[in-house]
Amino acid sequence: MKAATRPTIDGLSDAKALQLIGLLIDSASDARSVQDTEHSFTLLDQITRRKLSPKLIPLVHYFRANAWANREQLQSNPNVWAWEQPECQEQILELQRAVRYDVFAELPTLRQCQILTNLANQLNKIGRFIDAVEFYDHALSLNSKFGMAHGNRGIALSHYARALYDDGHTAFMLAVACDSLKAAIANDAFYEGLGYAPAQEAFRERAKHIAVRMDVSAPRKLRSKKYSAGRSAAERRYRNWCLHNRLFINPLNDLGVLSIAAHDVLTLPSLTVSVAERAAVPGVIGFFNQMKQEFVSARLLYYEGTTSTRAHFSDRGVLLYNTLDYPAYSLAIEKTRAAFRLVYSLFDKISFFINHYLQLGHDPNRVSFRSVWYEAKGKMPRPLLTPLAACQNWPLRGLFWLSKDLFEGEFRSVTEPDAESLNEIRNHLEHKYLQIHQEIVPLDSHALGHSIYRDDFADKTLRLLKLARASLIYLSLAVWSEERRGHQSRPRKAVVSLPLDIWCDEWKH
Repeated sequence: MKAATRPTIDGLSDAKALQLIGLLIDSASDARSVQDTEHSFTLLDQITRRKLSPKLIPLVHYFRANAWANREQLQSNPNVWAWEQPECQEQILELQRAVRYDVFAELPTLRQCQILTNLANQLNKIGRFIDAVEFYDHALSLNSKFGMAHGNRGIALSHYARALYDDGHTAFMLAVACDSLKAAIANDAFYEGLGYAPAQEAFRERAKHIAVRMDVSAPRKLRSKKYSAGRSAAERRYRNWCLHNRLFINPLNDLGVLSIAAHDVLTLPSLTVSVAERAAVPGVIGFFNQMKQEFVSARLLYYEGTTSTRAHFSDRGVLLYNTLDYPAYSLAIEKTRAAFRLVYSLFDKISFFINHYLQLGHDPNRVSFRSVWYEAKGKMPRPLLTPLAACQNWPLRGLFWLSKDLFEGEFRSVTEPDAESLNEIRNHLEHKYLQIHQEIVPLDSHALGHSIYRDDFADKTLRLLKLARASLIYLSLAVWSEERRGHQSRPRKAVVSLPLDIWCDEWKH
């Protein structure tokens, strides 16, 4: 298409302009046209300067993500194992913006499914398979027959299964993956057009690959079996809440609300070390134990803080003044605050663990979740550490990409639109004044401290819990990946395994 004949949105309504831009992006993809791809960015910039209806703004982000996908496809020699992928990062950010926008749920169901599935595809590609599966499931909750969500979910789960160190979990997850792949090629699967035959064939081949290597019917029987969720009604309510929110440190919880997954069973895999290093093993395992304990404690504090329906006796007789802005003061609020603090602190502890386990050489007093992956000195953007650049550890790369959901002063490039807000909340919680209000009055941006509604604060804390839970699972599986690779390269006589007993529940008091 010549420059003189390229389309313009001048004089078009906002809806018509967006429709034209979408068509241009699709045709640019089909033709692999650099010029039309760049022109689509020009038109997107133009329409962004308009005062758009809120319902159109998520579509702008969706189309911009598609334009970035075109740029990615136009690369001559894409390196799928490259840790830094700017085009992928921009797609994730734009799709996250679309999903996080207030009116996303008011979009047509098909468009919501497209956005959620595209976001899940990008997350799965870079190793954030836990996050990807949840977005696939969100799409399927809107349209249970959406073929691309079923098929790509099956592929994601098959990769996830092979990253696990527990053979029973692997078999269970592969069986569910096979079910998803079969749903994608069923006669009633929904596809938007006729151009999906190659994808359907890929789903069919993956399902066949799984089915010929294992009996998928055996693990499937466990899905309908009911396991105890606790001794008391209160414990059962809590564990069912955790299951519904996918907060157990258990890969099977990513398959949905299954009673078999109602326990935090994932730990570090067996560590194989040299004889000289064996004294360090309990410390490494103990550190992971502590992070896991902090997470489950934060999870309970959040649950108690957000489900409380009455004042605690400790709140009685505490003299406080009414500041006329409907403040929220109670033990329940403080539990939610404590959960936010506790879970946010886990990310830097994970970086401390990574630095030690992978022997990255950072100063332990200066390492953070955003910086641990990069050279310690130099101009921004700093280069990735050399040992990581060539590392084909999928869960570890997922952990690296998850770190981009958090904001840090030096590392401003993020994949989560709300990252800076989360950082600001943490800063005010730790060092300043975070005002939490009932959702009744307008917030005063000029007031002392940072103001937030109670429900918004709860939503952000839950999001952090999900990120921390995923991080701990990625960390465990990243260690397993390293252990498998290291075990193959070590001389057999130079290594030793150190068995450790389980710390019994009866000892916890």
